[in-house]
Amino acid sequence: MMRVIVTMVLAAVIALPAQAELMIRITEGADNAIPVAVVPFGKADGFQPSENISQIIHEDLAMSGEFKPLPSERMLSLPTNGDDVFYRDWRLLGQKYLLVGQVQPAGGNKVSARYELFDVNREKRIMGETASVAADNLRTLAHHISDKVYEAITGTRGVFSTRIAYVTLDMENGKRIYRLNVSDVDGKRASVRLKSKEPILSPAWSPDGRRLAYVSFETGRPAIYIQELATGKRTRIAQFPGLNSAPAWSPDGDSLLMTLSRDGNAEIYKMDVASRKLTRMTDHWAIDTEPDWAPDGNSFVFTSDRSGGPQVYRMDADGGDLSRLTFGSRYNARPRFSPDGENIFYVHQRDSYFHIARMNIESGEETILTRTKLDESPSVAPNGRLLIYATQEGGKSVLAVISADGGSNYILPSRFGDVREPAWSPFLN
Repeated sequence: MMRVIVTMVLAAVIALPAQAELMIRITEGADNAIPVAVVPFGKADGFQPSENISQIIHEDLAMSGEFKPLPSERMLSLPTNGDDVFYRDWRLLGQKYLLVGQVQPAGGNKVSARYELFDVNREKRIMGETASVAADNLRTLAHHISDKVYEAITGTRGVFSTRIAYVTLDMENGKRIYRLNVSDVDGKRASVRLKSKEPILSPAWSPDGRRLAYVSFETGRPAIYIQELATGKRTRIAQFPGLNSAPAWSPDGDSLLMTLSRDGNAEIYKMDVASRKLTRMTDHWAIDTEPDWAPDGNSFVFTSDRSGGPQVYRMDADGGDLSRLTFGSRYNARPRFSPDGENIFYVHQRDSYFHIARMNIESGEETILTRTKLDESPSVAPNGRLLIYATQEGGKSVLAVISADGGSNYILPSRFGDVREPAWSPFLN
């Protein structure tokens, strides 16, 4: 198969500043959220960092839904190191954990932050370190500290240093413009990776977080591309007659599942990324689409209407042992595995509404997670604790994040246009 390297596209593909970052609006926290005090970090005399690190950490922990950070105006003191901590003050305020720290120049255009986390009830220092970054990269340092705090308290790796990809649609000079964007999980530091007058669909992260696969209609018909995020280099890997859609990376990053209709019907194929060799995985008169690999690579799930309506099926990686997983309604689609492989998340129709549901694969138990009415495109955080999806609010498409148990929720709308097709990155370090 000829390898097609795209050298000129509709707009620059090297990262460009986004027209507008996503906003974040927390709509619901968990009932048992953990009280934590993130004390404003001290600063060396005369030093003014470009970002408020402690405020970013405060917002990260609140965003997770698992923590209830204490507003700084309620704090009785503002310690910057462990020697200044009076545990009684924090117990009076009902706090279980306390984070203190200080930022200062580190030389060579770098900034360092020293931070310590304390268990208030046990009056014990849990964790502490000093970390440094370039002076213009303080958000990265703040997200790193948030991840460390989250893991120290919950025992689960934090995802604040991961990223999300998504597609925006707005009007420019009276014409529709689609943009493929990548941002921090809080919507900040957004950058445009592709701009097109034609639709962009189904972004999917490679397991190493260095590439995105997606569908673009820029040639007038659907084609699947792989883009290197560091360089912007794009490779068109599939533009067969008919459908070329729904790319999904294998856990080892060596292959992609995709939907092609090159042989007349929409089927699931596996493509070896290096050789472009295709292997047909399904063979049925129905439409088979939206595949997703199991984390162990031994099977995959997909959507098929072979039973008369869209339902979720599972098949072994060798193409055998097909089984239907969903039965709870006439429409179940776009399945995505949890990182541990124990659950799938998917779009579930109930009455005339479309929600995001979770199913335990072993027991078949199904739980409806969302309360909004038109939800689509679920994508799971790499620690399995959060789920991002697209929904409708005020007549616009927005992104929403909900905990995997449905207990907390926040919204990521754009100030301009619609936001859709979210994809959560893997861990990036």
